[in-house]
Amino acid sequence: MQNYFALFQLPQQFELDMAVLDAQYRKLQAEVHPDKFVNASPAERMQSMQMATQVNEAYQVLKQPTSRARYLLQLQGIATDEENNTAMPGDFLMAQMEWREAMDDARFGKDIPALDALLKEMRTQAKALQQQVANEIVAAPTQAALTVRKLRFIDKVSEDVNQLIAQLED
Repeated sequence: MQNYFALFQLPQQFELDMAVLDAQYRKLQAEVHPDKFVNASPAERMQSMQMATQVNEAYQVLKQPTSRARYLLQLQGIATDEENNTAMPGDFLMAQMEWREAMDDARFGKDIPALDALLKEMRTQAKALQQQVANEIVAAPTQAALTVRKLRFIDKVSEDVNQLIAQLED
């Protein structure tokens, strides 16, 4: 399995130029797309399909800040253990509870602007954690694992808020 950063010819770091990532993705997709291998041997078609799949998977991982941070830690042999380790600092858990309560209030009141404001607040929190994780991956990788778990929590609540907005808009 090729390193995703090497695949896209990008530096192995948290901060990435998304325009370069997108351009490299399109370039690689054009090179390995199965449609280009219609008349190739079955083995070449299979290799094209596997490569296209790897390019797609790598792009999805590197495009999202949380998954990119998780991947960088995996490359260092550090597991974020998000499924099993849900321990969080008390202040962070309190913020989660407040966000969930705000979601419930907005659901009851069908208050989409309140949900938009909640999303904005969570994006601000996520941006701060992304800055933090960028530094921690280099300086304190084991601490970065906790920050990735926090980012995953925020991603999950954000997904729930977006689903709720979609429900209320229907």
